[in-house]
Parts: sequence; C-alpha cells; structure tokens
Amino acid sequence: MEIQEPIISPAHDDYPLIEVSELTKRFGDVTAVDNISFAVLQGELFGFLGPNGAGKTTTISILTGLARPDSGAIKISGLECTKNPKAAQNLLGVVPDDSNLYPELSGFDNLCFCASLYGMPKHERQTRANELLETFGLTEAANRKFAGYSKGMKRKLTIAAGIIHKPPILFMDEPTTGIDVSSARQIRQLIAELHRAGTTIFLTTHYIEEAERLCERIAFIVKGRVVKIDTVANLLQPIQERKVMLISISNSSANDLYIKLATAFPRYEFQTISAEQFRVESVGTISIGPLVRFLENQGAEVTEARRIRPSLEEVFVQVTGIEVGLLRKEKEKGGGG
Repeated sequence: MEIQEPIISPAHDDYPLIEVSELTKRFGDVTAVDNISFAVLQGELFGFLGPNGAGKTTTISILTGLARPDSGAIKISGLECTKNPKAAQNLLGVVPDDSNLYPELSGFDNLCFCASLYGMPKHERQTRANELLETFGLTEAANRKFAGYSKGMKRKLTIAAGIIHKPPILFMDEPTTGIDVSSARQIRQLIAELHRAGTTIFLTTHYIEEAERLCERIAFIVKGRVVKIDTVANLLQPIQERKVMLISISNSSANDLYIKLATAFPRYEFQTISAEQFRVESVGTISIGPLVRFLENQGAEVTEARRIRPSLEEVFVQVTGIEVGLLRKEKEKGGGG
C-alpha cells in the first residue's frame, strides 16, 4: 500500500487543512449528516454550531476516523482519508463530548497511557503529562483515580489527553457543556491560547456566545445540513446597524401592551419576551422618553430600560428558525449533537 505523506504548507490563512465534500451518513432511516461540504483553513478556529441532534458529533466521528461515511470525500492535510480514515490520525487530537479515559487509572497514568498510544518515549510522556497537569491545575489530583474527579476536572484531563502529543489539528466536541462556570472559563482561555499558538481547531458547540467569542468562522448545522458558513464579522454585520433595547415593566402585562405599542410607534419593532419584558428594535435611534411616558400613561411602571448589543444568537435564529430558548434548555440538560 502506498504511504501518503502529509502536505507541509507555510502557515497562511488560505490553505485548507480539512476539506469535506458532499459528506453523508445515515443510521437506518435517519440521515445524521446530509450532503455537507466545507473547508477548515490552517490555523483557523472553526465553529460548528447547532442544537443537539444536529449532526455535530457524527461529523467529528467521521472526520476523526471513528465512523465511516456513506458517501462523500475527506482530505486532512492533503491526505485522502475517505477510504483510509487513519491516514492522518497522528496529526489529530480529539476531545470527545464524553470522556474516553479510564476511571480506574490516575490522572497522571491516563495521560501517560494516551501518550504511549502516539509512540512517545517514557521520559517524554511523563514530562509532558506533568506539564499538562500543572497547566490545568490538576497537579494535586495527579495520583487520584479519574473516577473521583469532578465534572470540570474530568473535562480538563480529557482535553489534556487530547493534546498530549501536541497535534496540529484539534477536534473539540462540546468542551464546556455541563461543567461549572470557572472550569468553562479556564477551558475557553486554553482554547484561545492553543489557537494563538497556531493549532487548527474544529469546535462544536450549542453555546452561541461561546462560538461568537472564540471562532473566526462558523458553520450552522441543522438536521444534518449545513445551512450557513461565514466569518463571525460577516454574520454579525447585517444586524450591527440595528438598535435594540430591553424594557422591563411591572403593574401591567407586556402581552396586553404589545398591540398598543406597535400602533403608537410604527417605526419600531416590538417583541414580547415575557409578561414583564419586551424588546424594541429599530434601524434608527430609539427614543426612550416617549416610550416610557406612553407606558406610564397605560398604567405600567418601567423598572428597567437598557440597550443591548445584537448578537450571533439573533443571526442563528434568523438563519435556522430555531428559537434561542430551545438552545438554552439544551444548555441546562447538556447532551451531544
């Protein structure tokens, strides 16, 4: 069998390190990945954004050689990986949504074992394991069994295992789902640092604000289909010129006032968020004084009025038709995609 050599390219932005063409994967009657195509550039932090069950995890499984596609083509660093899914395995680091580490082994031993799978010499893997344990603040837990780690600690060690061999390409599947705020913040900082160091990162998430904060380009995937791919800046541009305010009231119902507001202020767009809050949007300046006076004349008390910055959440809703509330519920329960 002919051995393929990876293409070594200068680190410039327009070199595609991952190329996916017309990829499809079915499980019985369910099409998990439906004819998707995209490319990830060298050194890029590429976001794969969608709700649970959208096909994110299945896509990662295919790209990392854990599942075979029904059709389509994959190239990683110039290597043909469709028929030979292990061709680029030494170039890849994988952080799965559920930990694949051994509960009966200590944190240190788990890292050393993972390093041995990549052929790292004993001294090198021990040194690297200790470095990563220190980086992730896990040195004191190095000799404790993985089974006794907290959720945040488990996620950190799983990421450490994924980067033990310093891979140029890193796949991260929902890395901050279901963990505490402090651990999630540390992991986001680490992702940003890896990206700055030149690692190409493929990140799946349904945390829209996380994708907006970290990623350069984002693909929206819904029901197995990629419905939009663009830079974060380009995705946000159409809505950045719009002005948005959130107004909170008491002593009255936003639902009851909605039609009156829309009639009295036809230049604005109103959306009821809850019984005590509604959203005002306009292409021009929003004059808060007349709105407050109108609401007070209707018997409502305005408790808060604040401007908000349009976000990627709004783009996601517009493109996919999926309400942000659905994603927020998924954040609470966690789960794969």
